[in-house]
Amino acid sequence: MNLKTDTKEKFHAITVLENNLSAGMTDRMADSLIPYLENEVKNVVLKMGEVNNIDVAAGEKLVQIQQRFYENNASFVLCEIQKVPETFLDENELLEMMNVTPTESEAWDIVQMEEIERELLDDENAYLTEE
Repeated sequence: MNLKTDTKEKFHAITVLENNLSAGMTDRMADSLIPYLENEVKNVVLKMGEVNNIDVAAGEKLVQIQQRFYENNASFVLCEIQKVPETFLDENELLEMMNVTPTESEAWDIVQMEEIERELLDDENAYLTEE
C-alpha cells in the first residue's frame, strides 16, 4: 500500500498512491492510520485523487476507520475522490456515511469545525459535572 504523508498543524494529509483500492489494501491502510490516534495531532485527511476504482469491502473498511477516529475524538475526512469511485460508493450507500469534501482545503475546514464542536462539548460536559 503506497501512502504519502504530509503533516500539517492540526491534521495529517495522507495521499493514497494507488489506482485500485481493495479490501486487503484498506486493511493495511487501517494498520497505518490507526496509530495516528496515539499522536498529539490525531486528525487525518485522506486524499483519494489517485484512486480510480474501489470495491465495496474497501468502502466499508473506510467507514469503519472513520468511525474508529470519531470514537477517539479525532476527525477523518476523505477528499479529492474521483467521479467513478464516488459514484460507486454512492450507489452502494457508503458515501452518505463518510465525511467527504472535494478539496483538502474544505477537509481542513471540516477538521477545524469538528475540533470546535469537541471543545464545546467538553466544556458543556465539564459544566454539567460541576453542577
